Amino acid sequence: MMYMAVPLPAAGPLVSALATMSKFLGITASIAVVGALLAAGFLLEDEHGKLSPTGLRIRPVILWAGVIWVISAAANILFTLANILGESFGAVFNGNTIRSFITQITLGQYLFFQFLIAVLVITLAPRLRRVGGAILLLIVTMIAIIAPVFQSHSASSGSHALAIGSLGIHVIALSLWIGGVFALALLDPADRAIATPRFSQLALWAAIAVVASGAINAWTRLNFSAAWHSGYALVVIVKIVLTVTLIFIAYQHRRNLVGIKTNAVNWSKFTQLIFIELSIMIVALALGAWLSSNRPPAPDTATFNAAISVAGLPMPDAPNLSRIFFSYNPDALFIGFLILSMALYVRGVLVLTRRGDKWPVGRTIAFACGIGAIDFATSGGIGVYAHFAFSYHMIAHMILGMIAPIGIVLGAPITLALRTLPQGRTENERGVRGTLVAALHSRMAGIWINPVVALLIFDGSLFVLYFTSLFGGMMQSHIGHFVMSLHFVLAGVLFFYVIIGIDPNPKRVPHLARIVVLFAAMSIHAFFSVALMSSGTLLDGGYFAQLHRPWSIDLLADQRLGGAIGWAMGEIPILLALIATFIQWVRDDSREARRIDRNTERFAAMGQPDELAKYNTYLANLSRKDQYGE
Repeated sequence: MMYMAVPLPAAGPLVSALATMSKFLGITASIAVVGALLAAGFLLEDEHGKLSPTGLRIRPVILWAGVIWVISAAANILFTLANILGESFGAVFNGNTIRSFITQITLGQYLFFQFLIAVLVITLAPRLRRVGGAILLLIVTMIAIIAPVFQSHSASSGSHALAIGSLGIHVIALSLWIGGVFALALLDPADRAIATPRFSQLALWAAIAVVASGAINAWTRLNFSAAWHSGYALVVIVKIVLTVTLIFIAYQHRRNLVGIKTNAVNWSKFTQLIFIELSIMIVALALGAWLSSNRPPAPDTATFNAAISVAGLPMPDAPNLSRIFFSYNPDALFIGFLILSMALYVRGVLVLTRRGDKWPVGRTIAFACGIGAIDFATSGGIGVYAHFAFSYHMIAHMILGMIAPIGIVLGAPITLALRTLPQGRTENERGVRGTLVAALHSRMAGIWINPVVALLIFDGSLFVLYFTSLFGGMMQSHIGHFVMSLHFVLAGVLFFYVIIGIDPNPKRVPHLARIVVLFAAMSIHAFFSVALMSSGTLLDGGYFAQLHRPWSIDLLADQRLGGAIGWAMGEIPILLALIATFIQWVRDDSREARRIDRNTERFAAMGQPDELAKYNTYLANLSRKDQYGE
């Protein structure tokens, strides 16, 4: 089959060149923001959770990089619009045209969202005072950087979830890697010596993610046997060579850091390698900007496929047990987060093992089962059919929101993190572990772990999602489907953490209150399911009708079946949680009774009454005074 490049509608070489340049400047500036925030919030030492003097001096870098990002993001909106319309820059500089683009076109909405986050960065940068604020702003910045990925040229590839997800992971990892190198180049030699060991660990994970996600994305988007000599493929190859060079330089860094404990590091050589590495990274970013502005080689003839166009994957055959259990369409973004979560968990267990401590095997198995259930409901057979039928979507929903969270919560990941995360590097530094402890005891965490709030998020969000236009809109896009699935998981984890969690909870509620919340959850969930089963209209906004599936063609009957499945699969996990709460209540009472008995025996051995005996004596004295008028 013959392949040819399919470029965007041409608006002239000057506009195309300026579009690529604005995108490159925007990417570079946003990664500089990431690096500066990473240094301030993670690499440098803090002072009891506050930014160090060096961290405060980095704020102007965040500000000016943010200003360049804002300008570049605004220019990118205009040049992208000019390319799409095939018009000159002056022709699209019209208020109504721009407003329509950023409010009605998905790509324009993502680009405008990125622009707004850049404005937020320059607004908050001068006000940063604490490590937590820098970390939150870093997370928001990363979300803004990857937002346009969901409307990139990968979206038109056959393996939509794999291409988009791998590209998203690639951008995240590359931003952290390049941003961290930029941060090291920015720091003074003394601060660089403090920050480098911590960044070295992060860079190793980021480099692995960059290589793996880049290879998967290139394999998904290109048919090299047919498009080997295309310009797009050659640029990809050059970028791969640059990435291998960067990995070699990173290896030299790690070799050079072997003597850091003995102050035998050659910091002069290390600094030279940093600036060489940063220069290569800038070239790689420029190539990435060109790739994102041009389409990969595509077949010169293409047949319209409604399933691929709407759902991002081919229409599967009618479901049966074999297809449900063995079908697999990898959602790379979810898989990336699941692999990272499992790798961090296993690393924590290994740290405890090397230290001579034990970690219950059952907790590891429970956590692994939760991770596996999420993968099955997003990339496995259930995840595949969830794109094509409401009933299977509801099965996936119940697995993500009801079953998988129980395994995650019983795995006690917070306890493992608190026992294995690094302490502060100095007496005044809060460190990663201290930051987690502070987050758990923060006012915001206190709001989230309130059982009423957790119940509203867990069950109340069902009505907001399914009985408004939100469900149909989110099913139409990959990012919407991803956010919806992520919400199911997080809402379930929060709810079961509050109810049956074995991790530390600074505001754990009494067992009786938990039981009341569980009964309320059962009632609300049953009411939702009945409302879904009795609904006479479709809730998907026409999404499933667009797919033209040849099996289960009665969409309303399938929707009602989904309501019945949701009722059945939702009540069982809540009943199990109710039983677990009763068991925990009995065990806690037994432990309290044993504690009182131990105190009684200890005080008796000392010839002193225990606290309960003192209280009983006090009540008896009060009664005697009332009786005899003493």
